[in-house]
Amino acid sequence: MFHHDVLKIVVAALLGILVGLERELKRKPLGLKTCLVISVTSCLLTIVSIDAAMATNAMTNGVFRADPMRLAAQIVSGIGFLGAGVILRKNNEVISGLTTAAMVWASSGLGIAVGAGYYVDAVTGLLLIIVSVDLVPFVLRRVGPRVLNEKEVEIHLVVERHVTLSDILTAVQVLEAKVERIRTNKVADGTKELKLTCIVHVSVPLMELYSSLEALDGVVSMSTTLIH
Repeated sequence: MFHHDVLKIVVAALLGILVGLERELKRKPLGLKTCLVISVTSCLLTIVSIDAAMATNAMTNGVFRADPMRLAAQIVSGIGFLGAGVILRKNNEVISGLTTAAMVWASSGLGIAVGAGYYVDAVTGLLLIIVSVDLVPFVLRRVGPRVLNEKEVEIHLVVERHVTLSDILTAVQVLEAKVERIRTNKVADGTKELKLTCIVHVSVPLMELYSSLEALDGVVSMSTTLIH
């Protein structure tokens, strides 16, 4: 039994590493160490939950009076705190981190599955998760609708007052970008602030968009941020 439990923890660790590695390669806030800890701990708690129920509860008509998965069931709700912390990272009024939060939940689920002895199910689940997150979006960008080949970028500009909105839109449209939203604020020192949300093709580097706007006469400062 001891060696079997150790095997479960090792397998859970390997699956957690693979999930975390996928996040690390994409430079996401939740990475390898977090997923590893979540997966191993979830597996350990599941093992303890099952073993404790079997060791301390008498059987009635061949059925345990306590639920062997009772402790493990609390993992799902408890892990939500970590996921919520990732989702609530707001970037330019846009909520980000939904996929990363889902990966937190996935790491926990894989650990629980392994702890309960469902090795094949856990490995199959991991493979499907990786395919869904990495391969499916790539394929859909190739054969799917145009909207899947676009990305949303926010541009923050501080320009001199003589720079018109028409000048900025012309520079953006050179790269076939579509402007979705525009916000402007007047600044007292002879400049004005603009925030534009644009839709551009995924093949257009942010640097090209940056350079196109930077070439305008009267740009004081600028930043571009990829939203989605």
